[in-house]
Amino acid sequence: MDGETLAGVRKRVLAGGAERYHTANAAKGKLFARERIALLTDEGSFVEDGLYANSLADGLPADGVITGSARIDGRDVCVMANDSTVKAGSWGARTVEKIIRVIERAYQLGVPMVYLVDSAGARITDQVDLFPGRRGAGKIFHTQVKASGSIPQVCALFGPSAAGGAYIPAFCDVVAMVDGNASMYLGSDRMVEMVTGEKTTLEAMGGAQVHCKESGVGHFLCKSEREALDVVRTYLSYLPSNWTRRPPAAAAADPAKIDLAGLVPASERQAFDMRRYVKGLVDENSYFEIWALWARELTVGFARLNGQVIGIVGNNSMFKGGVLFVDSADKASRFTQLCDAFNVPLLFLTDVPGFMVGTAVERQGIIRHGAKMITAISEATVPKICVVVRKAYGAGLYAMAGPGFEPDATIALPTAKIAVMGAEAAVNAVYANKIAAIDDPEERAAFVAERRAEYERDIDIMRLASELVVDAVVEPADLRAELVRRFLAAEGKDRSFARRRHGVTPV
Repeated sequence: MDGETLAGVRKRVLAGGAERYHTANAAKGKLFARERIALLTDEGSFVEDGLYANSLADGLPADGVITGSARIDGRDVCVMANDSTVKAGSWGARTVEKIIRVIERAYQLGVPMVYLVDSAGARITDQVDLFPGRRGAGKIFHTQVKASGSIPQVCALFGPSAAGGAYIPAFCDVVAMVDGNASMYLGSDRMVEMVTGEKTTLEAMGGAQVHCKESGVGHFLCKSEREALDVVRTYLSYLPSNWTRRPPAAAAADPAKIDLAGLVPASERQAFDMRRYVKGLVDENSYFEIWALWARELTVGFARLNGQVIGIVGNNSMFKGGVLFVDSADKASRFTQLCDAFNVPLLFLTDVPGFMVGTAVERQGIIRHGAKMITAISEATVPKICVVVRKAYGAGLYAMAGPGFEPDATIALPTAKIAVMGAEAAVNAVYANKIAAIDDPEERAAFVAERRAEYERDIDIMRLASELVVDAVVEPADLRAELVRRFLAAEGKDRSFARRRHGVTPV
């Protein structure tokens, strides 16, 4: 220490990088990494590991990353936070080792892992030490994958997450991004121009708006760092500490005063907001929507039903008519796997015309993505209940945990219709030639109306109930109580699925 006292070294390390970097960050609305930890965790609970990593080097306090254990709302967690005042939060060999160690510790203890990311990526000058070896940067991602589904992993992104470092958020369950500062990208704008000739900016290529609205890599678009930290805290409040435990219960609350029957229009062509329907069904103020800005034709999130945590997957006709696209299929797949991993029962609120058709989506692989969604629904062994709110047409019924996918119950509302397709499309498909051959407009309209009425009678929900396609038909006012009873009855279900190591998922 060259005569420097331990207290002096500690003070220097705790201060982070040079004052000019703190000032520059503050001008961008960015907090010091240690402030972020203090705001997120219970007061006095943070215990730091590796504080003196690289402390003998010049200008590398803690080697640019802060790691340790703490408590959030009384529950144990592990935390890593990049210090962007130290060489822009870049990674050296000891940075990598500290990150690996803290993830390994979280996994061994069975506690959530929180990543507070703000890093320019690896230090190229240190690449031999940090990149290729058995305890190199690749081990971070290997360890994250091993921990995935075993412990919750949540990321708040405050600045860049560059190059290989972008995969830390990608392997997390959810990512909260601070608008204007957060970004994820594999290559910088300069590198992109050099390799491809494209001129762009980090914000346009990998900013928070891009990832939360277009790519789906980000889940929450936050206005401030404090909001992002609140997202981390709230997210963890719905999940158990690890896969062997149940989600934490809370005091039951009544739902918001919303007329569920009046909310659903009689006409299939008229949209309604499924998020509002959810809020009229679950405990008031408990719906925590995930991916609110991406693939909005589907709404997913956690809620509480009579105090118990459930996961919601609901078609939202306010956006693209509620039709399932490539992105919404991926959204449902990932959220279903998340809930199944952490013992969160699933409620599917169905109002789906089916999967999108056409040249564009076929080229995007809609069949493959739809198969992925159906695979995730099939493999989920938590209690699952399918509620047909208005319509469930074609493969959309399958994708929303319909009767063939072993839900614990399929419940229909009086407004429900289950069919291969809607009446209008079906009549046109079957009788197109006959309709075209009728010259008189009134006669043609009467013929279509009669065929449509026949089709509607064929798929009448009470007929389907009599054929045991659905397990119950309930009024909207009774749905909440029905769900509470049925989820309670399904609590002890056998969660085995198949004799195998794992399936081969369509991706």
